[in-house]
Formats: sequence, C-alpha cells, structure tokens
Amino acid sequence: MILNKVQNIIIKYLSSQASISELDALEVWLENSDNEKEFIKYVKVNYLIDMNLKEFKTKKSEEKLLQFISKDKKVFKLKKVKMFFKYAASIAILISASYYYTENNIQPTEKNISSKQITLKMDNGTIKVIDEKGSFTIQDTKGNIIGNQQGNELVYDTKKATDKLAYNTITVPYGKRFAVKLSDGTKVHLNAGTSFRYPVKFLKGKNRQVFIETGEAYFDVVKDAKHPFIVNNNNVNIRVLGTQFNVTSYPEDSNITTVLVEGSVRIYASKEKYDANKSTLLKPGFKADWNKYDNFISVEKADVETYTAWIDGKIILKHITFNNIIKKLERHYDIEIINNNKDLGKDFITATFDIETIAEVFKVINEIHPINYTITNNKITIN
Repeated sequence: MILNKVQNIIIKYLSSQASISELDALEVWLENSDNEKEFIKYVKVNYLIDMNLKEFKTKKSEEKLLQFISKDKKVFKLKKVKMFFKYAASIAILISASYYYTENNIQPTEKNISSKQITLKMDNGTIKVIDEKGSFTIQDTKGNIIGNQQGNELVYDTKKATDKLAYNTITVPYGKRFAVKLSDGTKVHLNAGTSFRYPVKFLKGKNRQVFIETGEAYFDVVKDAKHPFIVNNNNVNIRVLGTQFNVTSYPEDSNITTVLVEGSVRIYASKEKYDANKSTLLKPGFKADWNKYDNFISVEKADVETYTAWIDGKIILKHITFNNIIKKLERHYDIEIINNNKDLGKDFITATFDIETIAEVFKVINEIHPINYTITNNKITIN
C-alpha cells in the first residue's frame, strides 16, 4: 500500500510538477525493492484504467519517456536518474496517455482548475498550473524549449527565432503576484487578479504588442526604437519605446489608469490608428485616467509610490475612503469584506501595510476608526 503522501509525489513527478525535495524523497523511497513493485503496480492500475486506453504506441512512448527524464536531469539535477529506466515499460503507458490527451485536446480547463492557482495558458489551449516555488520549462507545439520558470517569474528565450506569433496567457489570482520577462527583455510585474496575454516571441519588423485583459501590471520596457511597445486594454492603447509605467484596469474600476514613472508614453483609443498629434502624451510623475464609459481622458499629477508599492508587497493608503480600499484589500489578501457600516465607508484612511496579516490590518483600522467586526475564515463582516 502506497501512502497518500508518496502517491502525490508520484503524480507530481509524472506531470512534471515535483519540487527538488519531493524528487529526493521519491528517490529514497524507490531504493526499496518492494516499493519498486508498488510503484509499477500503481502506475499500471491507476493510470491505464483511469484514462481508459486500450492501446498505445510503444516506440513513441519510450521516446517521450527519454525526453521526460532528460528534462528532469537538467531541471532538477537528479543524482540517480538511471534508476527510473527500470520503470520505462510502466511509465510509458502514462506518457502515451498524456500524449493521446494532448493530441485530442483533452486538457485541464479553467473549470477544473482552482481559482486560487496561477495558470499559464499556451497557444494551443494547454493550461499549466504554476507553483511559485517550483520550476519547469516552457515548450512550443514542436517540443522546443522557449522559456522557463525561475521562482516567481517566467523568463522567455531571447534568441529563439520565429516567423509566427504565438501567444501565452498568464492569470494571477487574488492573494498572489507574479512576473514575466518577455523575449525582448521587458519585465512585467503582475498584481493579484490579473490576466496578461503576450507573444512568446516578438517578430522582427512588427510592433511589440501585449494585452492586459484585466488587472494591474507594472512594465519596465526595454528600449527599441524600431519596435514600439504597445499595451492594449480593450478601450485604450499605451504606446512606448522604452520606459517604466503602471497600468490598472480591474472590472470594478470605471477608469483605466496609467501612471508614468520614467520616460514617456502616448495614450490613444484602441480602435483608432495611431496618430501622435491625436494621442495624449504622459510625462513622468503624472497619471492618465481613461473613462471606460465616455472615453474621456484626464491627466493630473500623481503620488507615484501609492500606485507602485504593490510590486514590493506593500499597500500605501493616503487619505482614501474605506469604500475605495475594500477591493484593494480583498485582492491583496484574497478575502471577502462585507461592510454594513455606512459611516466607515465614508471615512478617510491613511496607513501603510507591508508584512501585516489582514487581522493586523483591521486591528490598525480599528485603532483609527473604532468598529465592530468579525473575521471568519476568509470573510470579514463589519457591523
């Protein structure tokens, strides 16, 4: 009988999601000959029956198995990887099954993946769940490595040549943050509740265009005068050559807000052809609010730090009504806040939070504005 803990490690190994410590534990466990038999039996019974396959291509399976283990050697640096060849006949069944599923587009979807997980959707529709403490390589449809995960960041290959645009989409849930380094070297920080779509490789002679479908992102764009960088967010385009700026556009926001830290950007309607004379020029230290409903844009001086502190995990509040910070707290801490205190909603809050828990945050708020509240699991009710 294989313990549940070991079963989980086996599953994660075969799906390329096991950590280094988990692989070490699996190695030690497999050194026992009795465990070797249990391992083979477990793979045969669980995976062959669960996937309901009647046949598989042995040659193809063996080839994919060799590639699979080879990748593990590079990524996880296994000390005794040869021992896994003992299980080739059994694991080949699983590899073949996975290949069969991929070829027939039977992949994990948004419906069966937890909303609390960071996900990467490939150009072919395949969805990968990302463990912030893990690592994996990103491959195209031909099996070529085009990037890899380095902790809480995805880094794409800057040298890989291509003549066709292929897009990846990363989705970051509430309570998490992540980063992507694009093929041109541009780094994009993604805040909680963000969906970001981008080419795995920019094409020579074409604009570098990416898409913020929803959420918030901070861009540190590599300068390239021949290839303007354009951030699209349904209503607007933000055009730059090389600069640093923050873009916010959550569903509950009436404005798409762009805050410029360095350089310059031009903002214009996404449905219009770019014309420098008709676009709005933004200078460092200013923010532009584009109203989603009337397409009106307003520009004013900004307290840049309050808009970019989230990159370092901070929340800086300066004279903001409690009603306007509720969603910010919900996204940052992945909680639900129900405010039944109308007076509190109108009160202004000034505070800075860094490593505090949500309980500590409300303790501070309670000291400033005495309130009656309860915290139950991930739900806070203010009476």
